[in-house]
Amino acid sequence: MSAYRVVDPATNEQVAEYPTATDAEVEAVLARAHAAHRTWRATLLAERAAVVRRAGELFAERRETLAAAVTREMGKRTREALGELGLVADICAYYAEDGPAMLADEVFTPRHGGRATLRHEPIGVLLGVMPWNFPHYQAVRLAAPNLLAGNTVLVKPAPQCPGSALAAAEVWRDAGLPEGAYEVLLATDDQVAAAVADPRVAGVSVTGSERAGSAVAAEAGRHLKKVVLELGGSDPFIVLDDADLERTVKHAVNARMQNCGQACNAGKRFLVVDAVHDAFLERFAAALAALSPGDPADPATTLAPLSSEAAAERLVEQVRDALDHGATAVVGGAERPDRPGAWVTPTVLTGVTEGMRAFDEELFGPVAVVHRVADADEAVAVANASPFGLGGAVFGSDPDATADVAARLETGMVWVNAMQGSMADLPFGGTKRSGTGRELGTLGIREFVNTKLVHEPGAR
Repeated sequence: MSAYRVVDPATNEQVAEYPTATDAEVEAVLARAHAAHRTWRATLLAERAAVVRRAGELFAERRETLAAAVTREMGKRTREALGELGLVADICAYYAEDGPAMLADEVFTPRHGGRATLRHEPIGVLLGVMPWNFPHYQAVRLAAPNLLAGNTVLVKPAPQCPGSALAAAEVWRDAGLPEGAYEVLLATDDQVAAAVADPRVAGVSVTGSERAGSAVAAEAGRHLKKVVLELGGSDPFIVLDDADLERTVKHAVNARMQNCGQACNAGKRFLVVDAVHDAFLERFAAALAALSPGDPADPATTLAPLSSEAAAERLVEQVRDALDHGATAVVGGAERPDRPGAWVTPTVLTGVTEGMRAFDEELFGPVAVVHRVADADEAVAVANASPFGLGGAVFGSDPDATADVAARLETGMVWVNAMQGSMADLPFGGTKRSGTGRELGTLGIREFVNTKLVHEPGAR
């Protein structure tokens, strides 16, 4: 049985199966990608930009079909899948328009005279190990900047989303990429390890769990390969005592429930100052309790299934552990709706303390933890106690106070009076156990390039 099986999370029914690549097929893909790099890097930058631009147009044109496949493969509400495709198109447009300037030579005069030039050159074949939660967005934020830079890209998709990965490859081919410049590997873990070790692979990007990131990074390190890791998160959402509660609760619900809570940068821990804690909790809990399951393709549906039965079971186990050790479920609990599929009842936990799995582990689903804190200082202390450091948010009316909290958070990203998200031109990434490196923006396009110095000394 292949690992690449599509099981509709809304029903737990298998709808497709794709064969795992043979070793010979993996070798053929690596050979094509390596050969393609030699010609693609020599292609004029303006021509590469035109291909990236066209890919964005095709992603937009095909968004209905692509979004429906995402819903079928990992359960995302179709309206959210369409939003993901909108971001994908925007990323392609952004790099096609602004990317060439980011790759332009930088000329400066050294202290002791002469002329120095920094050139940003492609390094070769890149391997992307992709997750299931944003199958198009995660892949394109690796592909768009690096294809523009002259690298070629191999994508190893999550087992739940082979169809989406293959459809994206078709988009890139139809946009004008040469054969081998963007390839999909339906590979085993052993084949991925072999590809990381292969000298034709120059760099590796992993988006996924700590376990996956650690394993791939260890293999890449053994072979001195550059690696970018975007791993888990347990993002704090801090509510100060002067926050506009109506607006803040709206953002809190969206921050927790985007993609049914299955986003690494989703708000997961809500740290609310004592003066507004009870009012926030009442409104927030009521909003989550009002969500109900339905067909993910129906625009009226407010609650989607999780990506798989295994994901649902794990989340329920985390909630049950918290309840068994003294936490309180204000709404929900370790419950599953009475219907087929990977559904979990939205839950709000209070009284979560150290030693509970919900305190340190990432909760990937419709479960929120609300902590009462005395003031901003305690909120920052609790936020920074996490082993993760991806993103965070702070809500309040005093700009000096929100800026102070943002400056003290040990995260790669902070949003002020806005829910956590992603934009084409903003760097995305974290610190601590949330990973290393950045994607998107100027920082992202330069992660997998060789910044080469060319120095021409002055007359001596």
